[in-house]
Amino acid sequence: MDDLQGVLKGQKIAYFSMEIGLRSEIPTYAGGLGVLAGDTIRSAADLNVPLVAVTLVSNKGYFRQILDSSGNQIEHTEEWNPARFMTLLAENVSVKIQNRDVKLRAWLYNCKSLTGGCVPIIFLDTDVEGNEWEDRRITDFLYGGDQRYRLKQEIVLGIGGVRMLEVLGFKVRKYHMNEGHSSLLALELLRRNGTDSTKVKDFCIFTTHTPVEAGHDKFDYGLVEDLIQDKNDVDTLRKFGGADRFNTSLFALNLSNYVNGVTKRHSRISNELFPGYKIQAITNGIHSYTWTSPYFRQLYDRYLPGWANEPELLVRIGGIPDNEIWGAHWSAKRALIDEVNRRTGVGMDYETLTIGFARRMTEYKRATLILSDLERLRKVNRRGKIQLIFAGKAHPHDVAGKQIIRDIFKSIETLKEEIKIVFLENYDMDLAARMVSGVDLWLNTPTRPYEASGTSGMKAAHNGVVNFSVLDGWWIEGWIEGVTGWAMGPQPDENLSEEEAKIAELSDLYNKLYYVIVPMYYDRRDEWFKLINNSIGMVAYYFNSHRMMRRYVTHAYL
Repeated sequence: MDDLQGVLKGQKIAYFSMEIGLRSEIPTYAGGLGVLAGDTIRSAADLNVPLVAVTLVSNKGYFRQILDSSGNQIEHTEEWNPARFMTLLAENVSVKIQNRDVKLRAWLYNCKSLTGGCVPIIFLDTDVEGNEWEDRRITDFLYGGDQRYRLKQEIVLGIGGVRMLEVLGFKVRKYHMNEGHSSLLALELLRRNGTDSTKVKDFCIFTTHTPVEAGHDKFDYGLVEDLIQDKNDVDTLRKFGGADRFNTSLFALNLSNYVNGVTKRHSRISNELFPGYKIQAITNGIHSYTWTSPYFRQLYDRYLPGWANEPELLVRIGGIPDNEIWGAHWSAKRALIDEVNRRTGVGMDYETLTIGFARRMTEYKRATLILSDLERLRKVNRRGKIQLIFAGKAHPHDVAGKQIIRDIFKSIETLKEEIKIVFLENYDMDLAARMVSGVDLWLNTPTRPYEASGTSGMKAAHNGVVNFSVLDGWWIEGWIEGVTGWAMGPQPDENLSEEEAKIAELSDLYNKLYYVIVPMYYDRRDEWFKLINNSIGMVAYYFNSHRMMRRYVTHAYL
């Protein structure tokens, strides 16, 4: 308990998230949701926000991605040893699953800030002696298995997490659910408060990240009754979580006094999806220091001392000479190109306009949009050389996502004599940091309105990388055409069909590359410098997790 003594004082906000991204060697994250959770925790530590985080240990990680020469994704387990990074705590709690007592233990990771702040993170683990073999596996794979496996994980996270915090001695004033995965914590709170929903609501905050109906976890009541056999509990879930199927987001909505989406547009869409609920907006941000390359860190330290804990100082980027900003970008670009060539041998060069696309490989992200018309892409390349870097994992069960990777490999093969294109395997936080700082142009092409927020473009902006994106998610708030970057396709309030929107997006994608972006990069470098400056001074200064956390404190936590 020694490691806990310093962090038990006072009341805490308990932040629950199925995944938390802290570093590549701790593979307890799958993508943006987990990385955002990690940034939230880092900013809380920097700002001395009294937070404690709860997640699952994911002993076998998400998965390690191997790609064969045709782009077929092969998934390998990514086993890691929590003992290398964390302290095993002595306390145990148990939860009932199918009337079995499943024991949980906890690992403690202290996220410490240079400001002296510290956020303890509790990693729940069912791989405990005495548990049945299948129960020991519950905390093995992040988002692994079927619905049954997933609901077991949510029982462990929500119910087990509340019990573990209590037994460890934390005094919790609010419970913050990062997505619906942890909503069963509200069931445990109802049990403790005589099913008084008004009382429980006062304790709960819910952040939703999903702008589409299909994205919210739903479980058949047959499965729910099998795993949670207490009739009163199941009746409670039906009452607050939906009569037909148990909807975790609906359960969280009905038992939280403060609910928010993660951009202004996402909140509006969520209000339409769940009419009658008041869903606020707190736009996401990223942890500035973590996602800024060492070259820009040194530059900001020299000219903008204190920027790491006050990212709003980046608004004063105009005081840094352009040649020094370009030098920092050039160093980051060289580091990325060297890594690409080391991994692939493709022979990319430093001079060529380099375009990056890296995120989850799933249909709505549309990684192949830029490859829709190879003849037009060739035309862009004849105007001025371009090279493309892709990265991203498809969920093991996402057949369409895996096909996207194969399609990119086909285009790489088709264009290999003309345009250098690579797909880097096993996308993780380290590779993400290299890419968002090392490319010249960051591409984002989701199908509207499926991007709740997106944060990779914010990371790019911190490194002077210019954004070129569909008007969805956070970019609606960050975009000023030709000033902070470029948009493709219709305005947010234009009501076009998906097919009409795609035609407009493709037209903008190729035309802006051909007529605006490529000529500016090669022939009007002074204008490109303005975009780099504005990316930092008008985007990065605002879209950071310090600003986001201050909003959570004043709007939700106090």
